[in-house]
Amino acid sequence: MAENSTSEKIVGKELYGYQKDALQEIFQRFESAPKDYHLLYQLPTGGGKTVIFSEIVRRYIKTFKKKVLVLTHRIELSKQTSRMLKEFGVRNKIINSTAKLDDQHDFECFVAMVETLKNRLNDEKLDISDIGLVIVDEAHYNSFTKIFKFFNDSFILGVTATPLSSNIKLPMYENYQELFVGESIQDLIDNGYLARANMYSYNVGLTSLEVGANGDYTVKSSEDLYTNTDMLTKLVSAYEETAKGKKTLIFNNGINTSIQVFHAFKKAGYPIAHLDNTNTKKERELILKWFHKTPNAIITSVSILTTGFDEPSIEAIILNRATKSLTLYYQMIGRGSRIFGDKNTFDVVDLGNNFYRFGPWGADLDWQKMFRAPDYYLNAILSDEEIESTFRYELPADVKKEFANSEDTYFDMKAVYIDTIRSGESSKRVLEKSIAHHAKMCIENSEDVFDALILAKMLGEEIDDRINRYAKCISKSTHNFVTWLKDDYRKKLNSYLRENFDEEYEKIFGHPPIEE
Repeated sequence: MAENSTSEKIVGKELYGYQKDALQEIFQRFESAPKDYHLLYQLPTGGGKTVIFSEIVRRYIKTFKKKVLVLTHRIELSKQTSRMLKEFGVRNKIINSTAKLDDQHDFECFVAMVETLKNRLNDEKLDISDIGLVIVDEAHYNSFTKIFKFFNDSFILGVTATPLSSNIKLPMYENYQELFVGESIQDLIDNGYLARANMYSYNVGLTSLEVGANGDYTVKSSEDLYTNTDMLTKLVSAYEETAKGKKTLIFNNGINTSIQVFHAFKKAGYPIAHLDNTNTKKERELILKWFHKTPNAIITSVSILTTGFDEPSIEAIILNRATKSLTLYYQMIGRGSRIFGDKNTFDVVDLGNNFYRFGPWGADLDWQKMFRAPDYYLNAILSDEEIESTFRYELPADVKKEFANSEDTYFDMKAVYIDTIRSGESSKRVLEKSIAHHAKMCIENSEDVFDALILAKMLGEEIDDRINRYAKCISKSTHNFVTWLKDDYRKKLNSYLRENFDEEYEKIFGHPPIEE
């Protein structure tokens, strides 16, 4: 293991110790495994996989005197990979839709996107007879499998940070015979190669979100939730509490959400830019240049910056979205994990309950088990209902201020329900106890019944939360019944306040309300 001192690290194209170990392991497979072997290599984001596979390409060509093909899924990644290979002294050619192939025999290595390569192979313009190694970057996308049939005699090396297929119907083990697990995030942190994440999670009700055909939350339902005023206010508050003044990257699920986020931060006076895939290349370059040189800059974007984007000076990542994709979770957080100058920690603000769904970034995950039995892992992920059932409802900051005189604003619906039923009382008593608790809160912070009724209106969101929990307790949750319960609760709370205000006020303050 490398020492924790950065002074001992070798810069440039010299590999770190763990990278050399990985290289040795992979070359052992080249020498001992069949030539059509499929090996998957896992290494965390920030572990330097492009550096490792560039050195693999250089050494493979030199050792085996055969050509190499590198597959990527985005044009920016193709260009970055090509540049890195050149730094390692590998002459390579990018195969895009306009590339002329009359000089292809002058190159030992090709870099291509899947669709472009597929078209070139179908029109038989590219000679692949001498390709001994195919490297698949971001292999979890699994869109690469359609061209594997062209390379029956080639060794295929897939590289990914998360060996879990983006298509649940196409598990990784169907395309790769073996998974080789590289250095863990924790090891890379302990040895000074990656920054440590400080995780901050804000509870968000996600039950309105819908899951689409791809297994993740739909953009439409995400936009509906994350563009509402409450969520935008929660986002700005979360930023101010944890990341204010830090270089920050915000991830959203949907362009409209990102635009609304841009306006909310602009209105609050913070330096922010919005970036999505409709920006021109020049606009993107200008925004990223501004972001690079501005210490407290914020970029709000969709998933455009999850791969192929490297800005080590990022100090905070905000997940202003929920995802069911472990890969996306790791990619988003990984954008802030680079060591930079004195920076050895970064902040992650989670507004999508992702922390509860997947555990902390860098947790000790069993990648081998995930590779061999992805269904077992996917089925074990908590549902949103299960996650939210453990949440303790917190009054929004502006509402909480109105109840400053109340020491106890929390009511544990489940615990009260259990105690009430055990003592032989009716389940209706649970709601009566809850109404009495809400009424006490309102009276403690009021001078007269009219003040109390105004405060009761402010508790709408919390009333809904309590009724939802109550409905789960009694296992009766048809939409109409729950809606009726919420309406009935509000009416009963108002009646309780009108009938009992003077008496309860005197109990609390020791004297009747003072009349003007």
